[in-house]
Amino acid sequence: MATQDFLVELGTEELPPKALKPLSDAFTQGIARGLEEAGIEFGKVEAFAAPRRLAVRIRDLADSQPDKSVEKRGPAVKAAFDDAGNPTRALTGFATSLGVTPDQLDTLETDKGAWVVYRTVEQGKPTVELMPELVEQSLAGLPIPKRMRWGAHRTEFVRPVHWVVMLFGNKVIEAPIMGLTPGNKTRGHRFHCPKSLIVPTPSDYEVVLKQEGYVIADFAERREQIRAGVTELAEKEAGGKAVIDEDLLDEVTALNEWPVPLMGRFEERFLEVPAEALISSMKEHQKYFHVVAADGEMLPLFITVANIESKDPSQVVSGNEKVIRPRLSDAAFFYETDRKTKLEDRIDALKPIVFQEKLGSIYDKSVRVAALAKKIADAIGSDPALAERAAMLAKTDLVTEMVLEFTDLQGIMGQYYAANDGEPEDVAKALNEQYMPRFAGDDLPTTLTGCAIAIADRLDSLVGLFGINQPPSGTRDPFALRRASLGVLRIIIERELPLDLQTCCEWAEENFTVLTEQNTASTVVDYMLERFRAHYDEQGIGAEVYLAVHARRPTRPLDFDRRVKAVEAFRQLPEAQALAGANKRVSNILTKQGGDSIGETVNASLLQDSAEKALAEQVDQQAAKVLPLFENGDYASALSSLASLRAPVDNFFDEVMVMADDEAVRNNRLALLNRLRNLFLRVADISLLPTAG
Repeated sequence: MATQDFLVELGTEELPPKALKPLSDAFTQGIARGLEEAGIEFGKVEAFAAPRRLAVRIRDLADSQPDKSVEKRGPAVKAAFDDAGNPTRALTGFATSLGVTPDQLDTLETDKGAWVVYRTVEQGKPTVELMPELVEQSLAGLPIPKRMRWGAHRTEFVRPVHWVVMLFGNKVIEAPIMGLTPGNKTRGHRFHCPKSLIVPTPSDYEVVLKQEGYVIADFAERREQIRAGVTELAEKEAGGKAVIDEDLLDEVTALNEWPVPLMGRFEERFLEVPAEALISSMKEHQKYFHVVAADGEMLPLFITVANIESKDPSQVVSGNEKVIRPRLSDAAFFYETDRKTKLEDRIDALKPIVFQEKLGSIYDKSVRVAALAKKIADAIGSDPALAERAAMLAKTDLVTEMVLEFTDLQGIMGQYYAANDGEPEDVAKALNEQYMPRFAGDDLPTTLTGCAIAIADRLDSLVGLFGINQPPSGTRDPFALRRASLGVLRIIIERELPLDLQTCCEWAEENFTVLTEQNTASTVVDYMLERFRAHYDEQGIGAEVYLAVHARRPTRPLDFDRRVKAVEAFRQLPEAQALAGANKRVSNILTKQGGDSIGETVNASLLQDSAEKALAEQVDQQAAKVLPLFENGDYASALSSLASLRAPVDNFFDEVMVMADDEAVRNNRLALLNRLRNLFLRVADISLLPTAG
């Protein structure tokens, strides 16, 4: 089958920068998915995305769908003909529905009898006929929350569409797209090349735009060019290092078709303002990259990326310097003004700010968190008084001018202002650390006071919202409770804190008077333990390991984690599958024979067979060895030791009939199996692990 390259380009007005990459990815994936569903063979799929265009190129696209053999089954042969051999109404009706005559039908012999069938070959449609619809379907499925119309068009899109290129090989596919007739003419840079450019074939696309149109159409290429240019400029002109935030880099890439990095300066006096405030101002408002010295200290420099190759770059730099100066002046003013009022004098200002209608104000939350943090601090060996103080000040920076302007600085400015007020160092740090980790992989609190506040704040939200029956749903999590749960688990595990979730959640529950749900603390603990599944999945630990531990419901995260690591190590042992299978067999036997009513006291005088005597002896020896290990939380060593029970367990099941006729002997054997199983259950239910065969 012949193949050619395909290209579609949508030329638009400037697309929203934060939406550009998601739109490009969805457009590309939509076309590829459409081709797969249509059964059209294709090669490499390439995406292009720039401020004024979205494009997709398909390499080696087949020129048509493959022909398809079709077989449609009709009535049984015995119902298709009467006694005289004439077609019945069932047969003629089937033929008529297909637009054929009865003599064009075949028969199909099966083990259930003979059937009338219609066999034919459907011709595949030409690709040029199918692509317009596939492109339109992909465009219709793009993640655009609000579409717009323009001019006299009834077509809707995220921004007005002004041209469309659609080529199959060197031929234009002229079927309308977005109300426009496609051609082979694209457009270059708005200022450097404001004219049409002919694209002879799909493979010429990015070459024509780059060489003639001053447009780098490939998002990834443009992104790396910006990174390299910004990095080189900082090193070459300042001997410094440009700090490149990946999200900002994506946004700048989406704003520029022909990126030109330029360096500007600002007055050194602004460096008296916390660096985070300066960075936030430059990043959020102006999309600038900041520059630091070798020691990490911020320099009075910034790098902007212009979307034009100016004949006089100094004019562009000067313009940017004029724009950033008032922004930094505002930040300096906010910082100076905020420091005139102590954080403790802002506590009452939290009373009018609603946290949640039923759960009260931010002030109410602060009081609850302070009470909880005090208990948590005591439990982890920290100073309860410092935790209580930090919790009452924790949200006060929300009413400062700086945080009202730059919301991403909450906590960060709190730390600066607390230090300025003369608060203890741990209290000041905790005001920032309360939000850690802010995202997956983020740093954790370094102080125990910070840990106490971070945990207390999250548990207060979890218990409060679950307690008024507002848990997160599959699609909505407005208070980010999933992230809060994972944050608590990470802090407890990685900081090795001896906290019990059940106890902590019960403490949190005591601080509320408005909760309507029963057993809220237990419900929250169950929810949090469920979050472990994703946590371990990211580490490559299988769900069966998580489920084996979860079945025991250990409520101390550090203990839960140690069990998971131990079971994961046990799972790698050659004895694991056999012992998992044996545990499953034992579990089934015990369940059928009364489960919890079966004890684990073994009467040695009732042991008859050598295999059961050997197993009883080994279980006694292992119990003496592993019980101290369990007490110390050394689950890995305990399970490794229990793995030696494989041989006596296998021999027991090979040679001993558990359900003996003698009731006393039978109950004694059940007690032995119960004792065996309970040793493993001190760690996890390993019957849930994969078994041999």
